[in-house]
Parts: sequence; C-alpha cells; structure tokens
Amino acid sequence: MKKSIQPPKLADAIADHLQQLIFEGVLRPGEKLASERELAEKFDVSRPSLREALEKLASSGLIVTDRGGSSVAQFLKPLADPLETLFRDDTRVLPDYFEFRETLEAKAASLAAERATKVERDAIKAIIAKMTEAHKLDDPRPEAEADIALHLLIYEAAHNVVLLHFMSALAGMLRHGIMYSREQLYRRPGVRDVLLTQHKAIADAVISGKPGEAAAAAVKHISYSAKEIDAIRKENERLESALRRVGRSELLSK
Repeated sequence: MKKSIQPPKLADAIADHLQQLIFEGVLRPGEKLASERELAEKFDVSRPSLREALEKLASSGLIVTDRGGSSVAQFLKPLADPLETLFRDDTRVLPDYFEFRETLEAKAASLAAERATKVERDAIKAIIAKMTEAHKLDDPRPEAEADIALHLLIYEAAHNVVLLHFMSALAGMLRHGIMYSREQLYRRPGVRDVLLTQHKAIADAVISGKPGEAAAAAVKHISYSAKEIDAIRKENERLESALRRVGRSELLSK
C-alpha cells in the first residue's frame, strides 16, 4: 500500500522556526514580538498562517497573545517564582548561591572563550564600552544593568541552551533584588572600580579566546562579589541591632 508524503503545513514550519528562536535565546521571555503584519512580511508568509503558528505556540505555553499583541511567555516563572519565595531574605542561601555561581560562571566564560562567534565578541566589546561610559556617572544603576547584560551575553556565547535559560532565570531574580541588592553593591565605596576591572578581564579573555583565563577571571569576580555582599550583610545586621537598642525604651514600662 502506497503512502503519499505530505509536505509540512506552513503554519507548523513557522511555529517550529519561532520555537527554535526561543530555544536559542534569540527571542527572550517577556519580549514583545513585532506585529502580525510585520512578522508576516519578514517571513514572507500569509497572516492567517502566521496567526495559526502563534496560536500553536500559545497552546504550548511559549507565546502569550492578547489585545496588545504577542509576547514570548515567561515560561521560566513556574520554576523561578517558588525559588524566589524560598530564597527571599534567607541569609543561608547566599553562600550556596555564590558557590553555585562560581562554578557555572567559570564554565560559561570558558565555553564562551571557545565558542563565541565574531558577532558575539563584538556584542561583548560593545557592552564593555557601554559599561565604561556608565562608570563615569554618579548613578550606578546603568552600570549595574550593563553588568547583567554582559553576563547574559557570555551565557549566550557559551552556546549551551540549558545554561543560558537557567542563568537567565537567576538574572531575573537579581534584577528583583531577591538574594541581594546589586545597586547596594555598586554603591559600596571602591567596589565599582574593582568590578569594572574584573568585567573587562573576563571580556578580554573571552574575546581573545583564552578559556583558562576566562574561567579564572570569572571565579575571581564571583569570589570578590561574594565577599563584598557578605560584608554588606554583616554591616546591615549590626545597624539593625544598634537601631533596636536605640528603640528599646519603647518596649519598657514608663
């Protein structure tokens, strides 16, 4: 009995392409997609086929569509939200977190030094230039945001999608200040200068294709950050203790 070979539906092919872009981190969670008209023109397909593809991805939880258009779903939230609840305000998490980061950041930097394409090396150069300019500002927040962007670029350049998506989820927690305040770290005297030097060292090793140096620079950076964050935590604890002593009279009979 002969079976005819059916060509894949156009909508399925579009959905597969968009899913691959999400898988590779080209399209990131929370990012709003171009309009249906613009996407249809870009892919040279009909709008009904594109709409069917988006509906397929929506049913699988990768795309969210509403009256405002379509966006990449925050598909890591079911993992990240419970972790945020567990990690929030528990100082026992910090040492384990930095130990974990040290291992993965070293591996990511090493892989990036081996695998980064010219496009990715150029992007890393550009974010370091942006970070250097932001370093001149009194407000540390733009530099702190460039810090997160640099690490994400290195995860992408490592070309390991599991590492990319998991570390992207952790980066989201850092933006929300779940485990520590990056802005508070950047406002600590002398820290910004050290961090910039360390970020440049990681970037230079990745761009130069030196895996060993990249890994060592990443370990040094995370170890330093861990030490400074621990110092901030202890200072905050001492301040809170002092404030409690100052206010003790309010707890006593008059």
